[in-house]
Amino acid sequence: MTGFVMLLGLGFVLTRGDAQPNTVKKIANGVWFREGDIKNLGHCNNAIIEMKDYLIVVDANFPSGARLVLEDAKKLSSKPVKYVFDTHHHGDHAYGNPVWTQQGAITLAYVGVAEEMKRYEPARWRDTAKSRPDVAEMKLDVPEPPKETFSKSPKIIDDGTRKVEFYFFGWAHTRGDGFVYLPKEKVLCSGDAAVNGPYNYTADGNVKNWPEVIKAAQKLDVQYVLPGHGPAGGKEILEGQREFMVALRAAVADAVKSGKDKDGKLAATAIQLPASVKNWVGDGLQAQVQDAYNEIKQNKAAGDLPH
Repeated sequence: MTGFVMLLGLGFVLTRGDAQPNTVKKIANGVWFREGDIKNLGHCNNAIIEMKDYLIVVDANFPSGARLVLEDAKKLSSKPVKYVFDTHHHGDHAYGNPVWTQQGAITLAYVGVAEEMKRYEPARWRDTAKSRPDVAEMKLDVPEPPKETFSKSPKIIDDGTRKVEFYFFGWAHTRGDGFVYLPKEKVLCSGDAAVNGPYNYTADGNVKNWPEVIKAAQKLDVQYVLPGHGPAGGKEILEGQREFMVALRAAVADAVKSGKDKDGKLAATAIQLPASVKNWVGDGLQAQVQDAYNEIKQNKAAGDLPH
């Protein structure tokens, strides 16, 4: 959205410094991770999951990203893409929906994604089209919502060769955050509810509840985490993401108690975060601090406040 802009099989844990945009890595048999180029193209990451007769892709990406993922999927398998799962409503994860449906795929999401798309994305779509030719070229007034939604979690797809579970654990990054879990392979696709690096966007989020969502995901038997942004890794991504949100809110609360805020604002320099969460600290920290501050002062989730 505007303004937001087989190593694992060998047992290695990838870190932020190991970023490899536009590469595809095999995570398990029939499961691949494609790292998007967020820095230059604004693209999210994708997962490609092979079923008996078709493929499942996690996240629609921007239109230009969708086309790149489609190209790579064809290189991996001759099977068609049947389902594309939107982990949430943001443009870098869902604006590519028309690219996929035009290829015959079914876009799928938790019902909250469709609701958030109606709430936020018509205006954001039009704004994004001014700066992104791939969005403008879709020639649509509003983004295309997922064709199918579910409200009961988990939704399960099991074709006898592989079981895929789609979960909603609550409001973290957005009100509709979806997770994709492969129980046999112990792979979790986390969308932007858990990222690996300084990619957290909190304006639509619920900073207070975010750690609870991650804790719910941590109850799954997970070996590999495929985040919405940043390199793939293991369970440390979930724990680091949870610790960052806990530390952020605690540090902001301490700063408020100490009277470090002024005129309804709190500077990022007024808080101190532990070194253990430095992987998640970056240029977006000031916005994250202000969102957490607004939550505390108004006792409402950031996403429920004007932004």
